[in-house]
Amino acid sequence: MENKKPEEKPTSPYLLPLAVVVAGVLISGAMLYEGRFPTGQTVALNGQNGQNGQIQNAESLSALESAVLPPDGVVLPVTWGDLGARLVSVGAIDGDKFAEMYDQRGEFTPEYQELLFGDRKGQLKITKDNAGYLLNLFWALGLANKNPILDTGEMVNPRYGGAKNFASTAGWTMAKGDSMEHFSRHMFFNLTPEQQALVEKVSKGIFRPCCGNSTYFPDCNHGMAMLGLLELMASQGASEQDMWKTALTVNSYWFPETYLVIASYMMDKGTEWKDVNPQEMLGSDYSSGAGFARISSQVAGLKRQGNGGGCAVDAGQQRGGNDGNGCAVNTGQPAVAKPKPKSGCGV
Repeated sequence: MENKKPEEKPTSPYLLPLAVVVAGVLISGAMLYEGRFPTGQTVALNGQNGQNGQIQNAESLSALESAVLPPDGVVLPVTWGDLGARLVSVGAIDGDKFAEMYDQRGEFTPEYQELLFGDRKGQLKITKDNAGYLLNLFWALGLANKNPILDTGEMVNPRYGGAKNFASTAGWTMAKGDSMEHFSRHMFFNLTPEQQALVEKVSKGIFRPCCGNSTYFPDCNHGMAMLGLLELMASQGASEQDMWKTALTVNSYWFPETYLVIASYMMDKGTEWKDVNPQEMLGSDYSSGAGFARISSQVAGLKRQGNGGGCAVDAGQQRGGNDGNGCAVNTGQPAVAKPKPKSGCGV
């Protein structure tokens, strides 16, 4: 049963999560997505100064997309190593089940196999093709790695009925056993006090357009995946600047439409995407559900596409089957009708 909202006014600085899910309706799958603007789409921008800027042709739009989502991908300052194999070894990922989902679609590539079962040398590269796969791996890592953010943060606040009821926990159906058997249970790396403080600082400033919460409250898969990525980066000595920059890159591939719109908005204000402040772009004014709605309302003429941001384990058979921000587990069945999400990732 879906948790009832408390009668008292919450004292938490975070929004009440709409990521509370009915676990009984969850069905397993594995996520992969697509989210691009149609070729030749005209984008009209209504800037804050009242003047209109426009991308009038396919070439301009293609240039914008290349800036936000480089077609050759982006090398991330982080090494994956054998974390996939370690996640499988403890059961946080059911390796056979996970691999089968992609293998059935003919998409379990050598890269995916190495990330899941092998020892991936060198830095990771995120691309449009592997963004969903990396999302799932980081989701498992964020959920399973022991961290105070999960042990004592908003995820375990009694007012929400426990951590088991969120999309990021109940929605992870790729584990052996119940997902909560792995929630903050496995120590994949030890963070120094300074590294933990950095993770907490940065996580509180990274929002996602499917929710109104920051990564510090990882109630959906994107938040949990970003938490896993931040922890991994911190463990490898990444700087705060690297974290902000990498988080914006990764969020852009996970929410392509969102950040193309934001980039269009910034261009209308005279700032190219390469010159934006990543911390500002990831903040609630731009990247939260409410913040992006405000930005989007000032960008006219865009035909909405699937955002690629569904908060579910999704095998991809039903691409475009929801609004891109929904959070129902999708294995190819018709999408469950639901209201347009204002925040959170509830079914």
